Amino acid sequence: MTSEHIGRLRAALIAASLTMVAFCAGDAAARQYPFGPRTRDVSDLGNQYIPFHAHFWDLLHGKADGGWLLNWQSGYGSSFLPDFGTYLASPFAPLVALFPRDRIDLAVYVISVLKLGSAAAAMAVLLLMLRPGPRWAAGMLGASYALCGWTLMLASYDPMWLDGLIAFPLLCMVGEWARTGRRPIAGVLVVALAWAANFYTAYMVTIGAALFLAARLLTEPTPAPTPALASASTSPSGRRPLTPGRHAALTFGRAALTTLLGVGLTAPVLLTIVKGTKLASPISPVGFRQMPVSDLLMRLLPGTYGFSTPSTYVDTAALLLAFVLPFHPAVPRRTRIVWPVLVVVVAASFDWRPTHLMWHAFTTPNGSPYRQTFVLSGIMVIAAWHSVAHRLPGPRQLAYGAGLMGLMTALVAVDADHGLTSPATYPLLAVGLVAAVGSLLLLRRLADKGIVSVRGSAPAMLAVGVLLATQLGQSAVGNAWIDHKRPGLMDDYATWGTRQNLQREAIATSDAWPRYRTDPGREQTVGNDPLAVGGQGAQYYSSLTSAVWVSTLEALGGGWTSHGRSPQSFDNPVTDVIFSVGARVHSPVDPHHGGPPQSAPPPVTRQAVPPLVTVRATAPTAGYGRSPYRNEELLLGSRVYTTGRPVRLTDGDGHAVRPGADGRYRVQGGPRRTYQLASSCPAGSQLYVWAPDFTGSVQAPGGAPVAYSGRTSGHRAPVQRVGVTPGGGNFTLALRPALGPGILERDGVGCLDQARLTAAEQRLAATAATRVDVTSDGIRAQLPSGARGYAVVAAPDIAGWSCSTDGGTSRPASSYLGLLAVPLDGRTNSVSCSFTPPGLRIGEAVGGASLLGVGALAGYGWWRRRRGADGGSLPDRPRAETAVPATP
Repeated sequence: MTSEHIGRLRAALIAASLTMVAFCAGDAAARQYPFGPRTRDVSDLGNQYIPFHAHFWDLLHGKADGGWLLNWQSGYGSSFLPDFGTYLASPFAPLVALFPRDRIDLAVYVISVLKLGSAAAAMAVLLLMLRPGPRWAAGMLGASYALCGWTLMLASYDPMWLDGLIAFPLLCMVGEWARTGRRPIAGVLVVALAWAANFYTAYMVTIGAALFLAARLLTEPTPAPTPALASASTSPSGRRPLTPGRHAALTFGRAALTTLLGVGLTAPVLLTIVKGTKLASPISPVGFRQMPVSDLLMRLLPGTYGFSTPSTYVDTAALLLAFVLPFHPAVPRRTRIVWPVLVVVVAASFDWRPTHLMWHAFTTPNGSPYRQTFVLSGIMVIAAWHSVAHRLPGPRQLAYGAGLMGLMTALVAVDADHGLTSPATYPLLAVGLVAAVGSLLLLRRLADKGIVSVRGSAPAMLAVGVLLATQLGQSAVGNAWIDHKRPGLMDDYATWGTRQNLQREAIATSDAWPRYRTDPGREQTVGNDPLAVGGQGAQYYSSLTSAVWVSTLEALGGGWTSHGRSPQSFDNPVTDVIFSVGARVHSPVDPHHGGPPQSAPPPVTRQAVPPLVTVRATAPTAGYGRSPYRNEELLLGSRVYTTGRPVRLTDGDGHAVRPGADGRYRVQGGPRRTYQLASSCPAGSQLYVWAPDFTGSVQAPGGAPVAYSGRTSGHRAPVQRVGVTPGGGNFTLALRPALGPGILERDGVGCLDQARLTAAEQRLAATAATRVDVTSDGIRAQLPSGARGYAVVAAPDIAGWSCSTDGGTSRPASSYLGLLAVPLDGRTNSVSCSFTPPGLRIGEAVGGASLLGVGALAGYGWWRRRRGADGGSLPDRPRAETAVPATP
């Protein structure tokens, strides 16, 4: 290993160590898991990403219901490969298998910390690749990048985005290789790794790396035709001079080919994600909104918090060096112009709608609208590196940079949103600025005296130590402040504990899959309970939740959150019969959200249900209508409900409330405001209320209030059981709306006859499949002789299913009111259905073609080397300029 490689390794270790220590120190100061009692499972981290990692643990240990293509545990059967590519394709993700399953939170935390360290190390190596300089500075700036505000604010609880943080310096390295004509195969593999790990951030990184490469071509002219690099002045044919323009065109051609082949290798997964996104339940588009420039600049400071503005923070030393660059005479003029201009251009692109959409693949995201901010942080860190790598800045340059920072702070402090800052923002800035200026001045003075190495010089070691300690303290305090603010502004979930252990115990003792399903229950712990604690439920929270499943669930009276992307459990005996849910867990309210402490497994109710595959003699005569009760009966094939009639709604003063033109009632919530809904049903029937757009509570006579949450923040309330119809059949429901408007359905009351449902279940079971076998990518069933009509599988008919009868030719599956179905001709003895995620076949073809392209590229490189070894006149590859730094 050369001294150059040893230097890069040491810088990488400095960067990784500083990053991981600072990040963990901030969490420890906030007493956040795993260093204290406060949960870190906010928003999608606890609700989505940790459950997916738990399922991945099951998959790696051979304990999952399903395989790499099909997930039988979520949404009564969902496509898994797109979810894998979206959430779990990181090369760090398999590390979860090394931890106990009940330490899945710790596994995800350790993986996140390792990703941060890797991002810091990669940036440190990139900086030294661009230009030799002090290893301590490369390490410090690598940590500045990894601990940028975007990381602390957003990516720390979106672990798959941290792969993009690693990918940016790596793809910039690929750009350098393209510029110097080196390592084409390694470049393809790095691009493939970045896009496979997380395609979403890799898309943004690719844009950022292209901007980086353009800046490098503008600031680094074509190498001069010296004897060592004489061939760089000629084209590959040796006939025409390789001018800067031709060199740039050749460089971008290499980079484009590298990117195309690398992305092509990921096509088998990438195209399933693209197709799955198109088939996913749509969400309402979010409009673009410009932000004040003062808010953008305020977020450069330490200890700020704001979800709707880009967190552009890098520590004060890095920010100071970036501000110094335009005034640094030791840096070539072109470099002093290009990199600051690039910083400004990228920052401005955040606040212009066309470029804002370009950064986010032409869709304004639901949630944080500045997910590309880490690219800006990376470019600022590269600009800062140029201020120290050429030569440490002197007193004048530091005065200019510090003055500019002070002026900016004074201006934005007057105009920016004051809710963005913390009590420590300005003290952290002042201390950091004084420490950075003093340390850099001392190091510059030592360099002027000929002390070019930190080791062996106590003053130099002290100065560098102050810089690193200040950076560590700023980042740790900023992280702790964000940890403190975040739970109060986002939904949060408990880390794995007693409740989840008891749920898993209850499910394990009841599970008999695939004979019947065991649903984790309506009172959920997280949106992906089946993945977290086991079982096979309707719940499924993903960006790729199928529109087919959501529309079917809505028709049957199901509820959801997250604008439809998070369907919830039904907890309805009719849908349990339809979907073969033979066991259902009934957990109390989560203690983390105010429920009682738990010391025993939750109760489990059992119900006789038909197998997963049933036979329906005829096709439905009509599709779904508006009433979920009629829709359930249509899918069940039997009448089991009586709709409550007549209905009379009165307000708290006894005045009648009349329905609107659409047949629905408008109600208004308020303190102690109660509506009375009078109706009647057969005595002894189970009483259900459907109010999807109502938020409040519904209480039957002698029953407890049942909470409804609909029409708020992308929620839809499900049909719920509120009690039993009293003797005589007449009853009055008390409805208490929450503050604000609500809507009640005129036909929202349904009364279930349990005896009819039992008879319907027995009829279905009598003609159902005699044997059902479930595989990791499909299902097989033996049918009674002479079966006619349709074999209906209790799974949504999501795109990708193909079926055959008696081992014949597979054909695209049919749909029976949104469920998977196979037509029967009366002579069929068995049906078999297999699932292939849409996009996989064409993805395999594209991936195969890309693999051939990589092979051709490798063969061409071998041929060039062989010709050169045989005395051919092929030119040498141009190499990057090197220089010995005049700084320690």
